Amino acid sequence: MDVWYFSYGSNILIDRFLCYIHGETPAGSTRAEVGCQDKTSPKETHIMSIPYSLYFSKERSKWGEGGVAFIDHKPVDNTATIGRMFLITEDQFKDVVAQENNETLIDIDLKKVIERGSAKVTNGWYGRMMYLGEKEGAPIFTFTSNTPMSGQKIKIPAKPYIKTIANGLMKMNMSKQDISDYLTRKHGGVDPFQT
Repeated sequence: MDVWYFSYGSNILIDRFLCYIHGETPAGSTRAEVGCQDKTSPKETHIMSIPYSLYFSKERSKWGEGGVAFIDHKPVDNTATIGRMFLITEDQFKDVVAQENNETLIDIDLKKVIERGSAKVTNGWYGRMMYLGEKEGAPIFTFTSNTPMSGQKIKIPAKPYIKTIANGLMKMNMSKQDISDYLTRKHGGVDPFQT
């Protein structure tokens, strides 16, 4: 089965996401990704926005000192988080989730995620799977923290990380001003061109 993976953080930059598929080191990161067992590139990619609050949290990651992106658990009126969707196989999606959570293998019952709207699948940073509807007959999934934003410590993002997001937004034909406005409005967000 093919699924859409919706990314709202560094993976919105296609070259960065492909590191999870092919097993490479993203620019700005300190660690190579393992890669998927199936290294076939995504069949399609689309830009989309979702009505969930974007925020930055955690103290340090492979990007250095500073937070990384998460979305809150419930939709919010007049809120838009911009992202990029990738059409990949179900097995590739599970491999990506495992890599995001520093695990070798994760078993995810995607039918249960669809039925419930979301489900905890691991204790890792991105252990909560969320179902966002479907496109062209394929389900759309993303992942975030098991803890909602209200229980998180907001932390401005690591410089290489926020710059990677900005590069991804530029590839979506957003202007520098629009990117600055978008990211500085997010919880913990900063202007990527001023850091």
